[in-house]
Amino acid sequence: MTADVAGAVEISGALARLRRATGLPVAFGGLLEPGRPQIRISELSGTRTSSLRALAVTSGNGLGGKAVALARPCAVTDYSVSREISHEYDVQVAAEGIRSVLAVPVVVRRRVRGVLYGALRSVQPLGDRTLGAAMAVARDVEQTLVVRDEARELLASARPEPAVADRGAAWEQVREAHAALRSLAPRIADPELRAELLAACGLLTAPRPTAGASLAPRELDVLSWVAAGATNAAVADRLGLRPETVKGYLRSAMRKLGAHTRGEAVTAARRAGLLP
Repeated sequence: MTADVAGAVEISGALARLRRATGLPVAFGGLLEPGRPQIRISELSGTRTSSLRALAVTSGNGLGGKAVALARPCAVTDYSVSREISHEYDVQVAAEGIRSVLAVPVVVRRRVRGVLYGALRSVQPLGDRTLGAAMAVARDVEQTLVVRDEARELLASARPEPAVADRGAAWEQVREAHAALRSLAPRIADPELRAELLAACGLLTAPRPTAGASLAPRELDVLSWVAAGATNAAVADRLGLRPETVKGYLRSAMRKLGAHTRGEAVTAARRAGLLP
């Protein structure tokens, strides 16, 4: 799944959640176009026309553009006559028949990455409860984008140059990246993206056809961080687990690998191709 497709899927799901959370009948939104100061409305939910599809909303223009420029939620009770916004997109908004509208920016690392809209076809104030519910949905999208960004960065750092691939320091970076990627996987709600991330983890290992040991995902997560030199307390912090739980997973992995120490478990896992 490409980044564009994954982003569209995430926005589409967010719009459905926004409608459920707020009770608003119409929702639409999109992400910032790379290298351009505008949001492209790519996803629609509950609309009756296609007037808003592919609309490019420039920073500062209209309600969404205002939300982008200010990096904060904005709302109007009657879009067409509001004096709080500019009116570059009145034709498209009128064609859809929406009146009361809210726009919530998706902000990642202090940069607006997209906008989610919710709307009514009647003139009615959108209260704090509705706005708060929409903001909560935007926060979920932000977290997903953060995880994806981290995953891409880790994957990039985990590709050693051929000339240094066999050097100890380079392989330590690969092992740390492998552990970090596995830590990110449980936080990704999209099953396809999660599967891609775990598949990328597999590219960092060298599986042997004779490998007989098999570890549960959490056992491998724990052992990945142990291999990177983390203490049980550090592993617990990284994975959001209790230290006792980490010890339990480690003991189970050691038993399956026939190991008596942490070091033996790591060595056995590498020989089996379970760790880089």
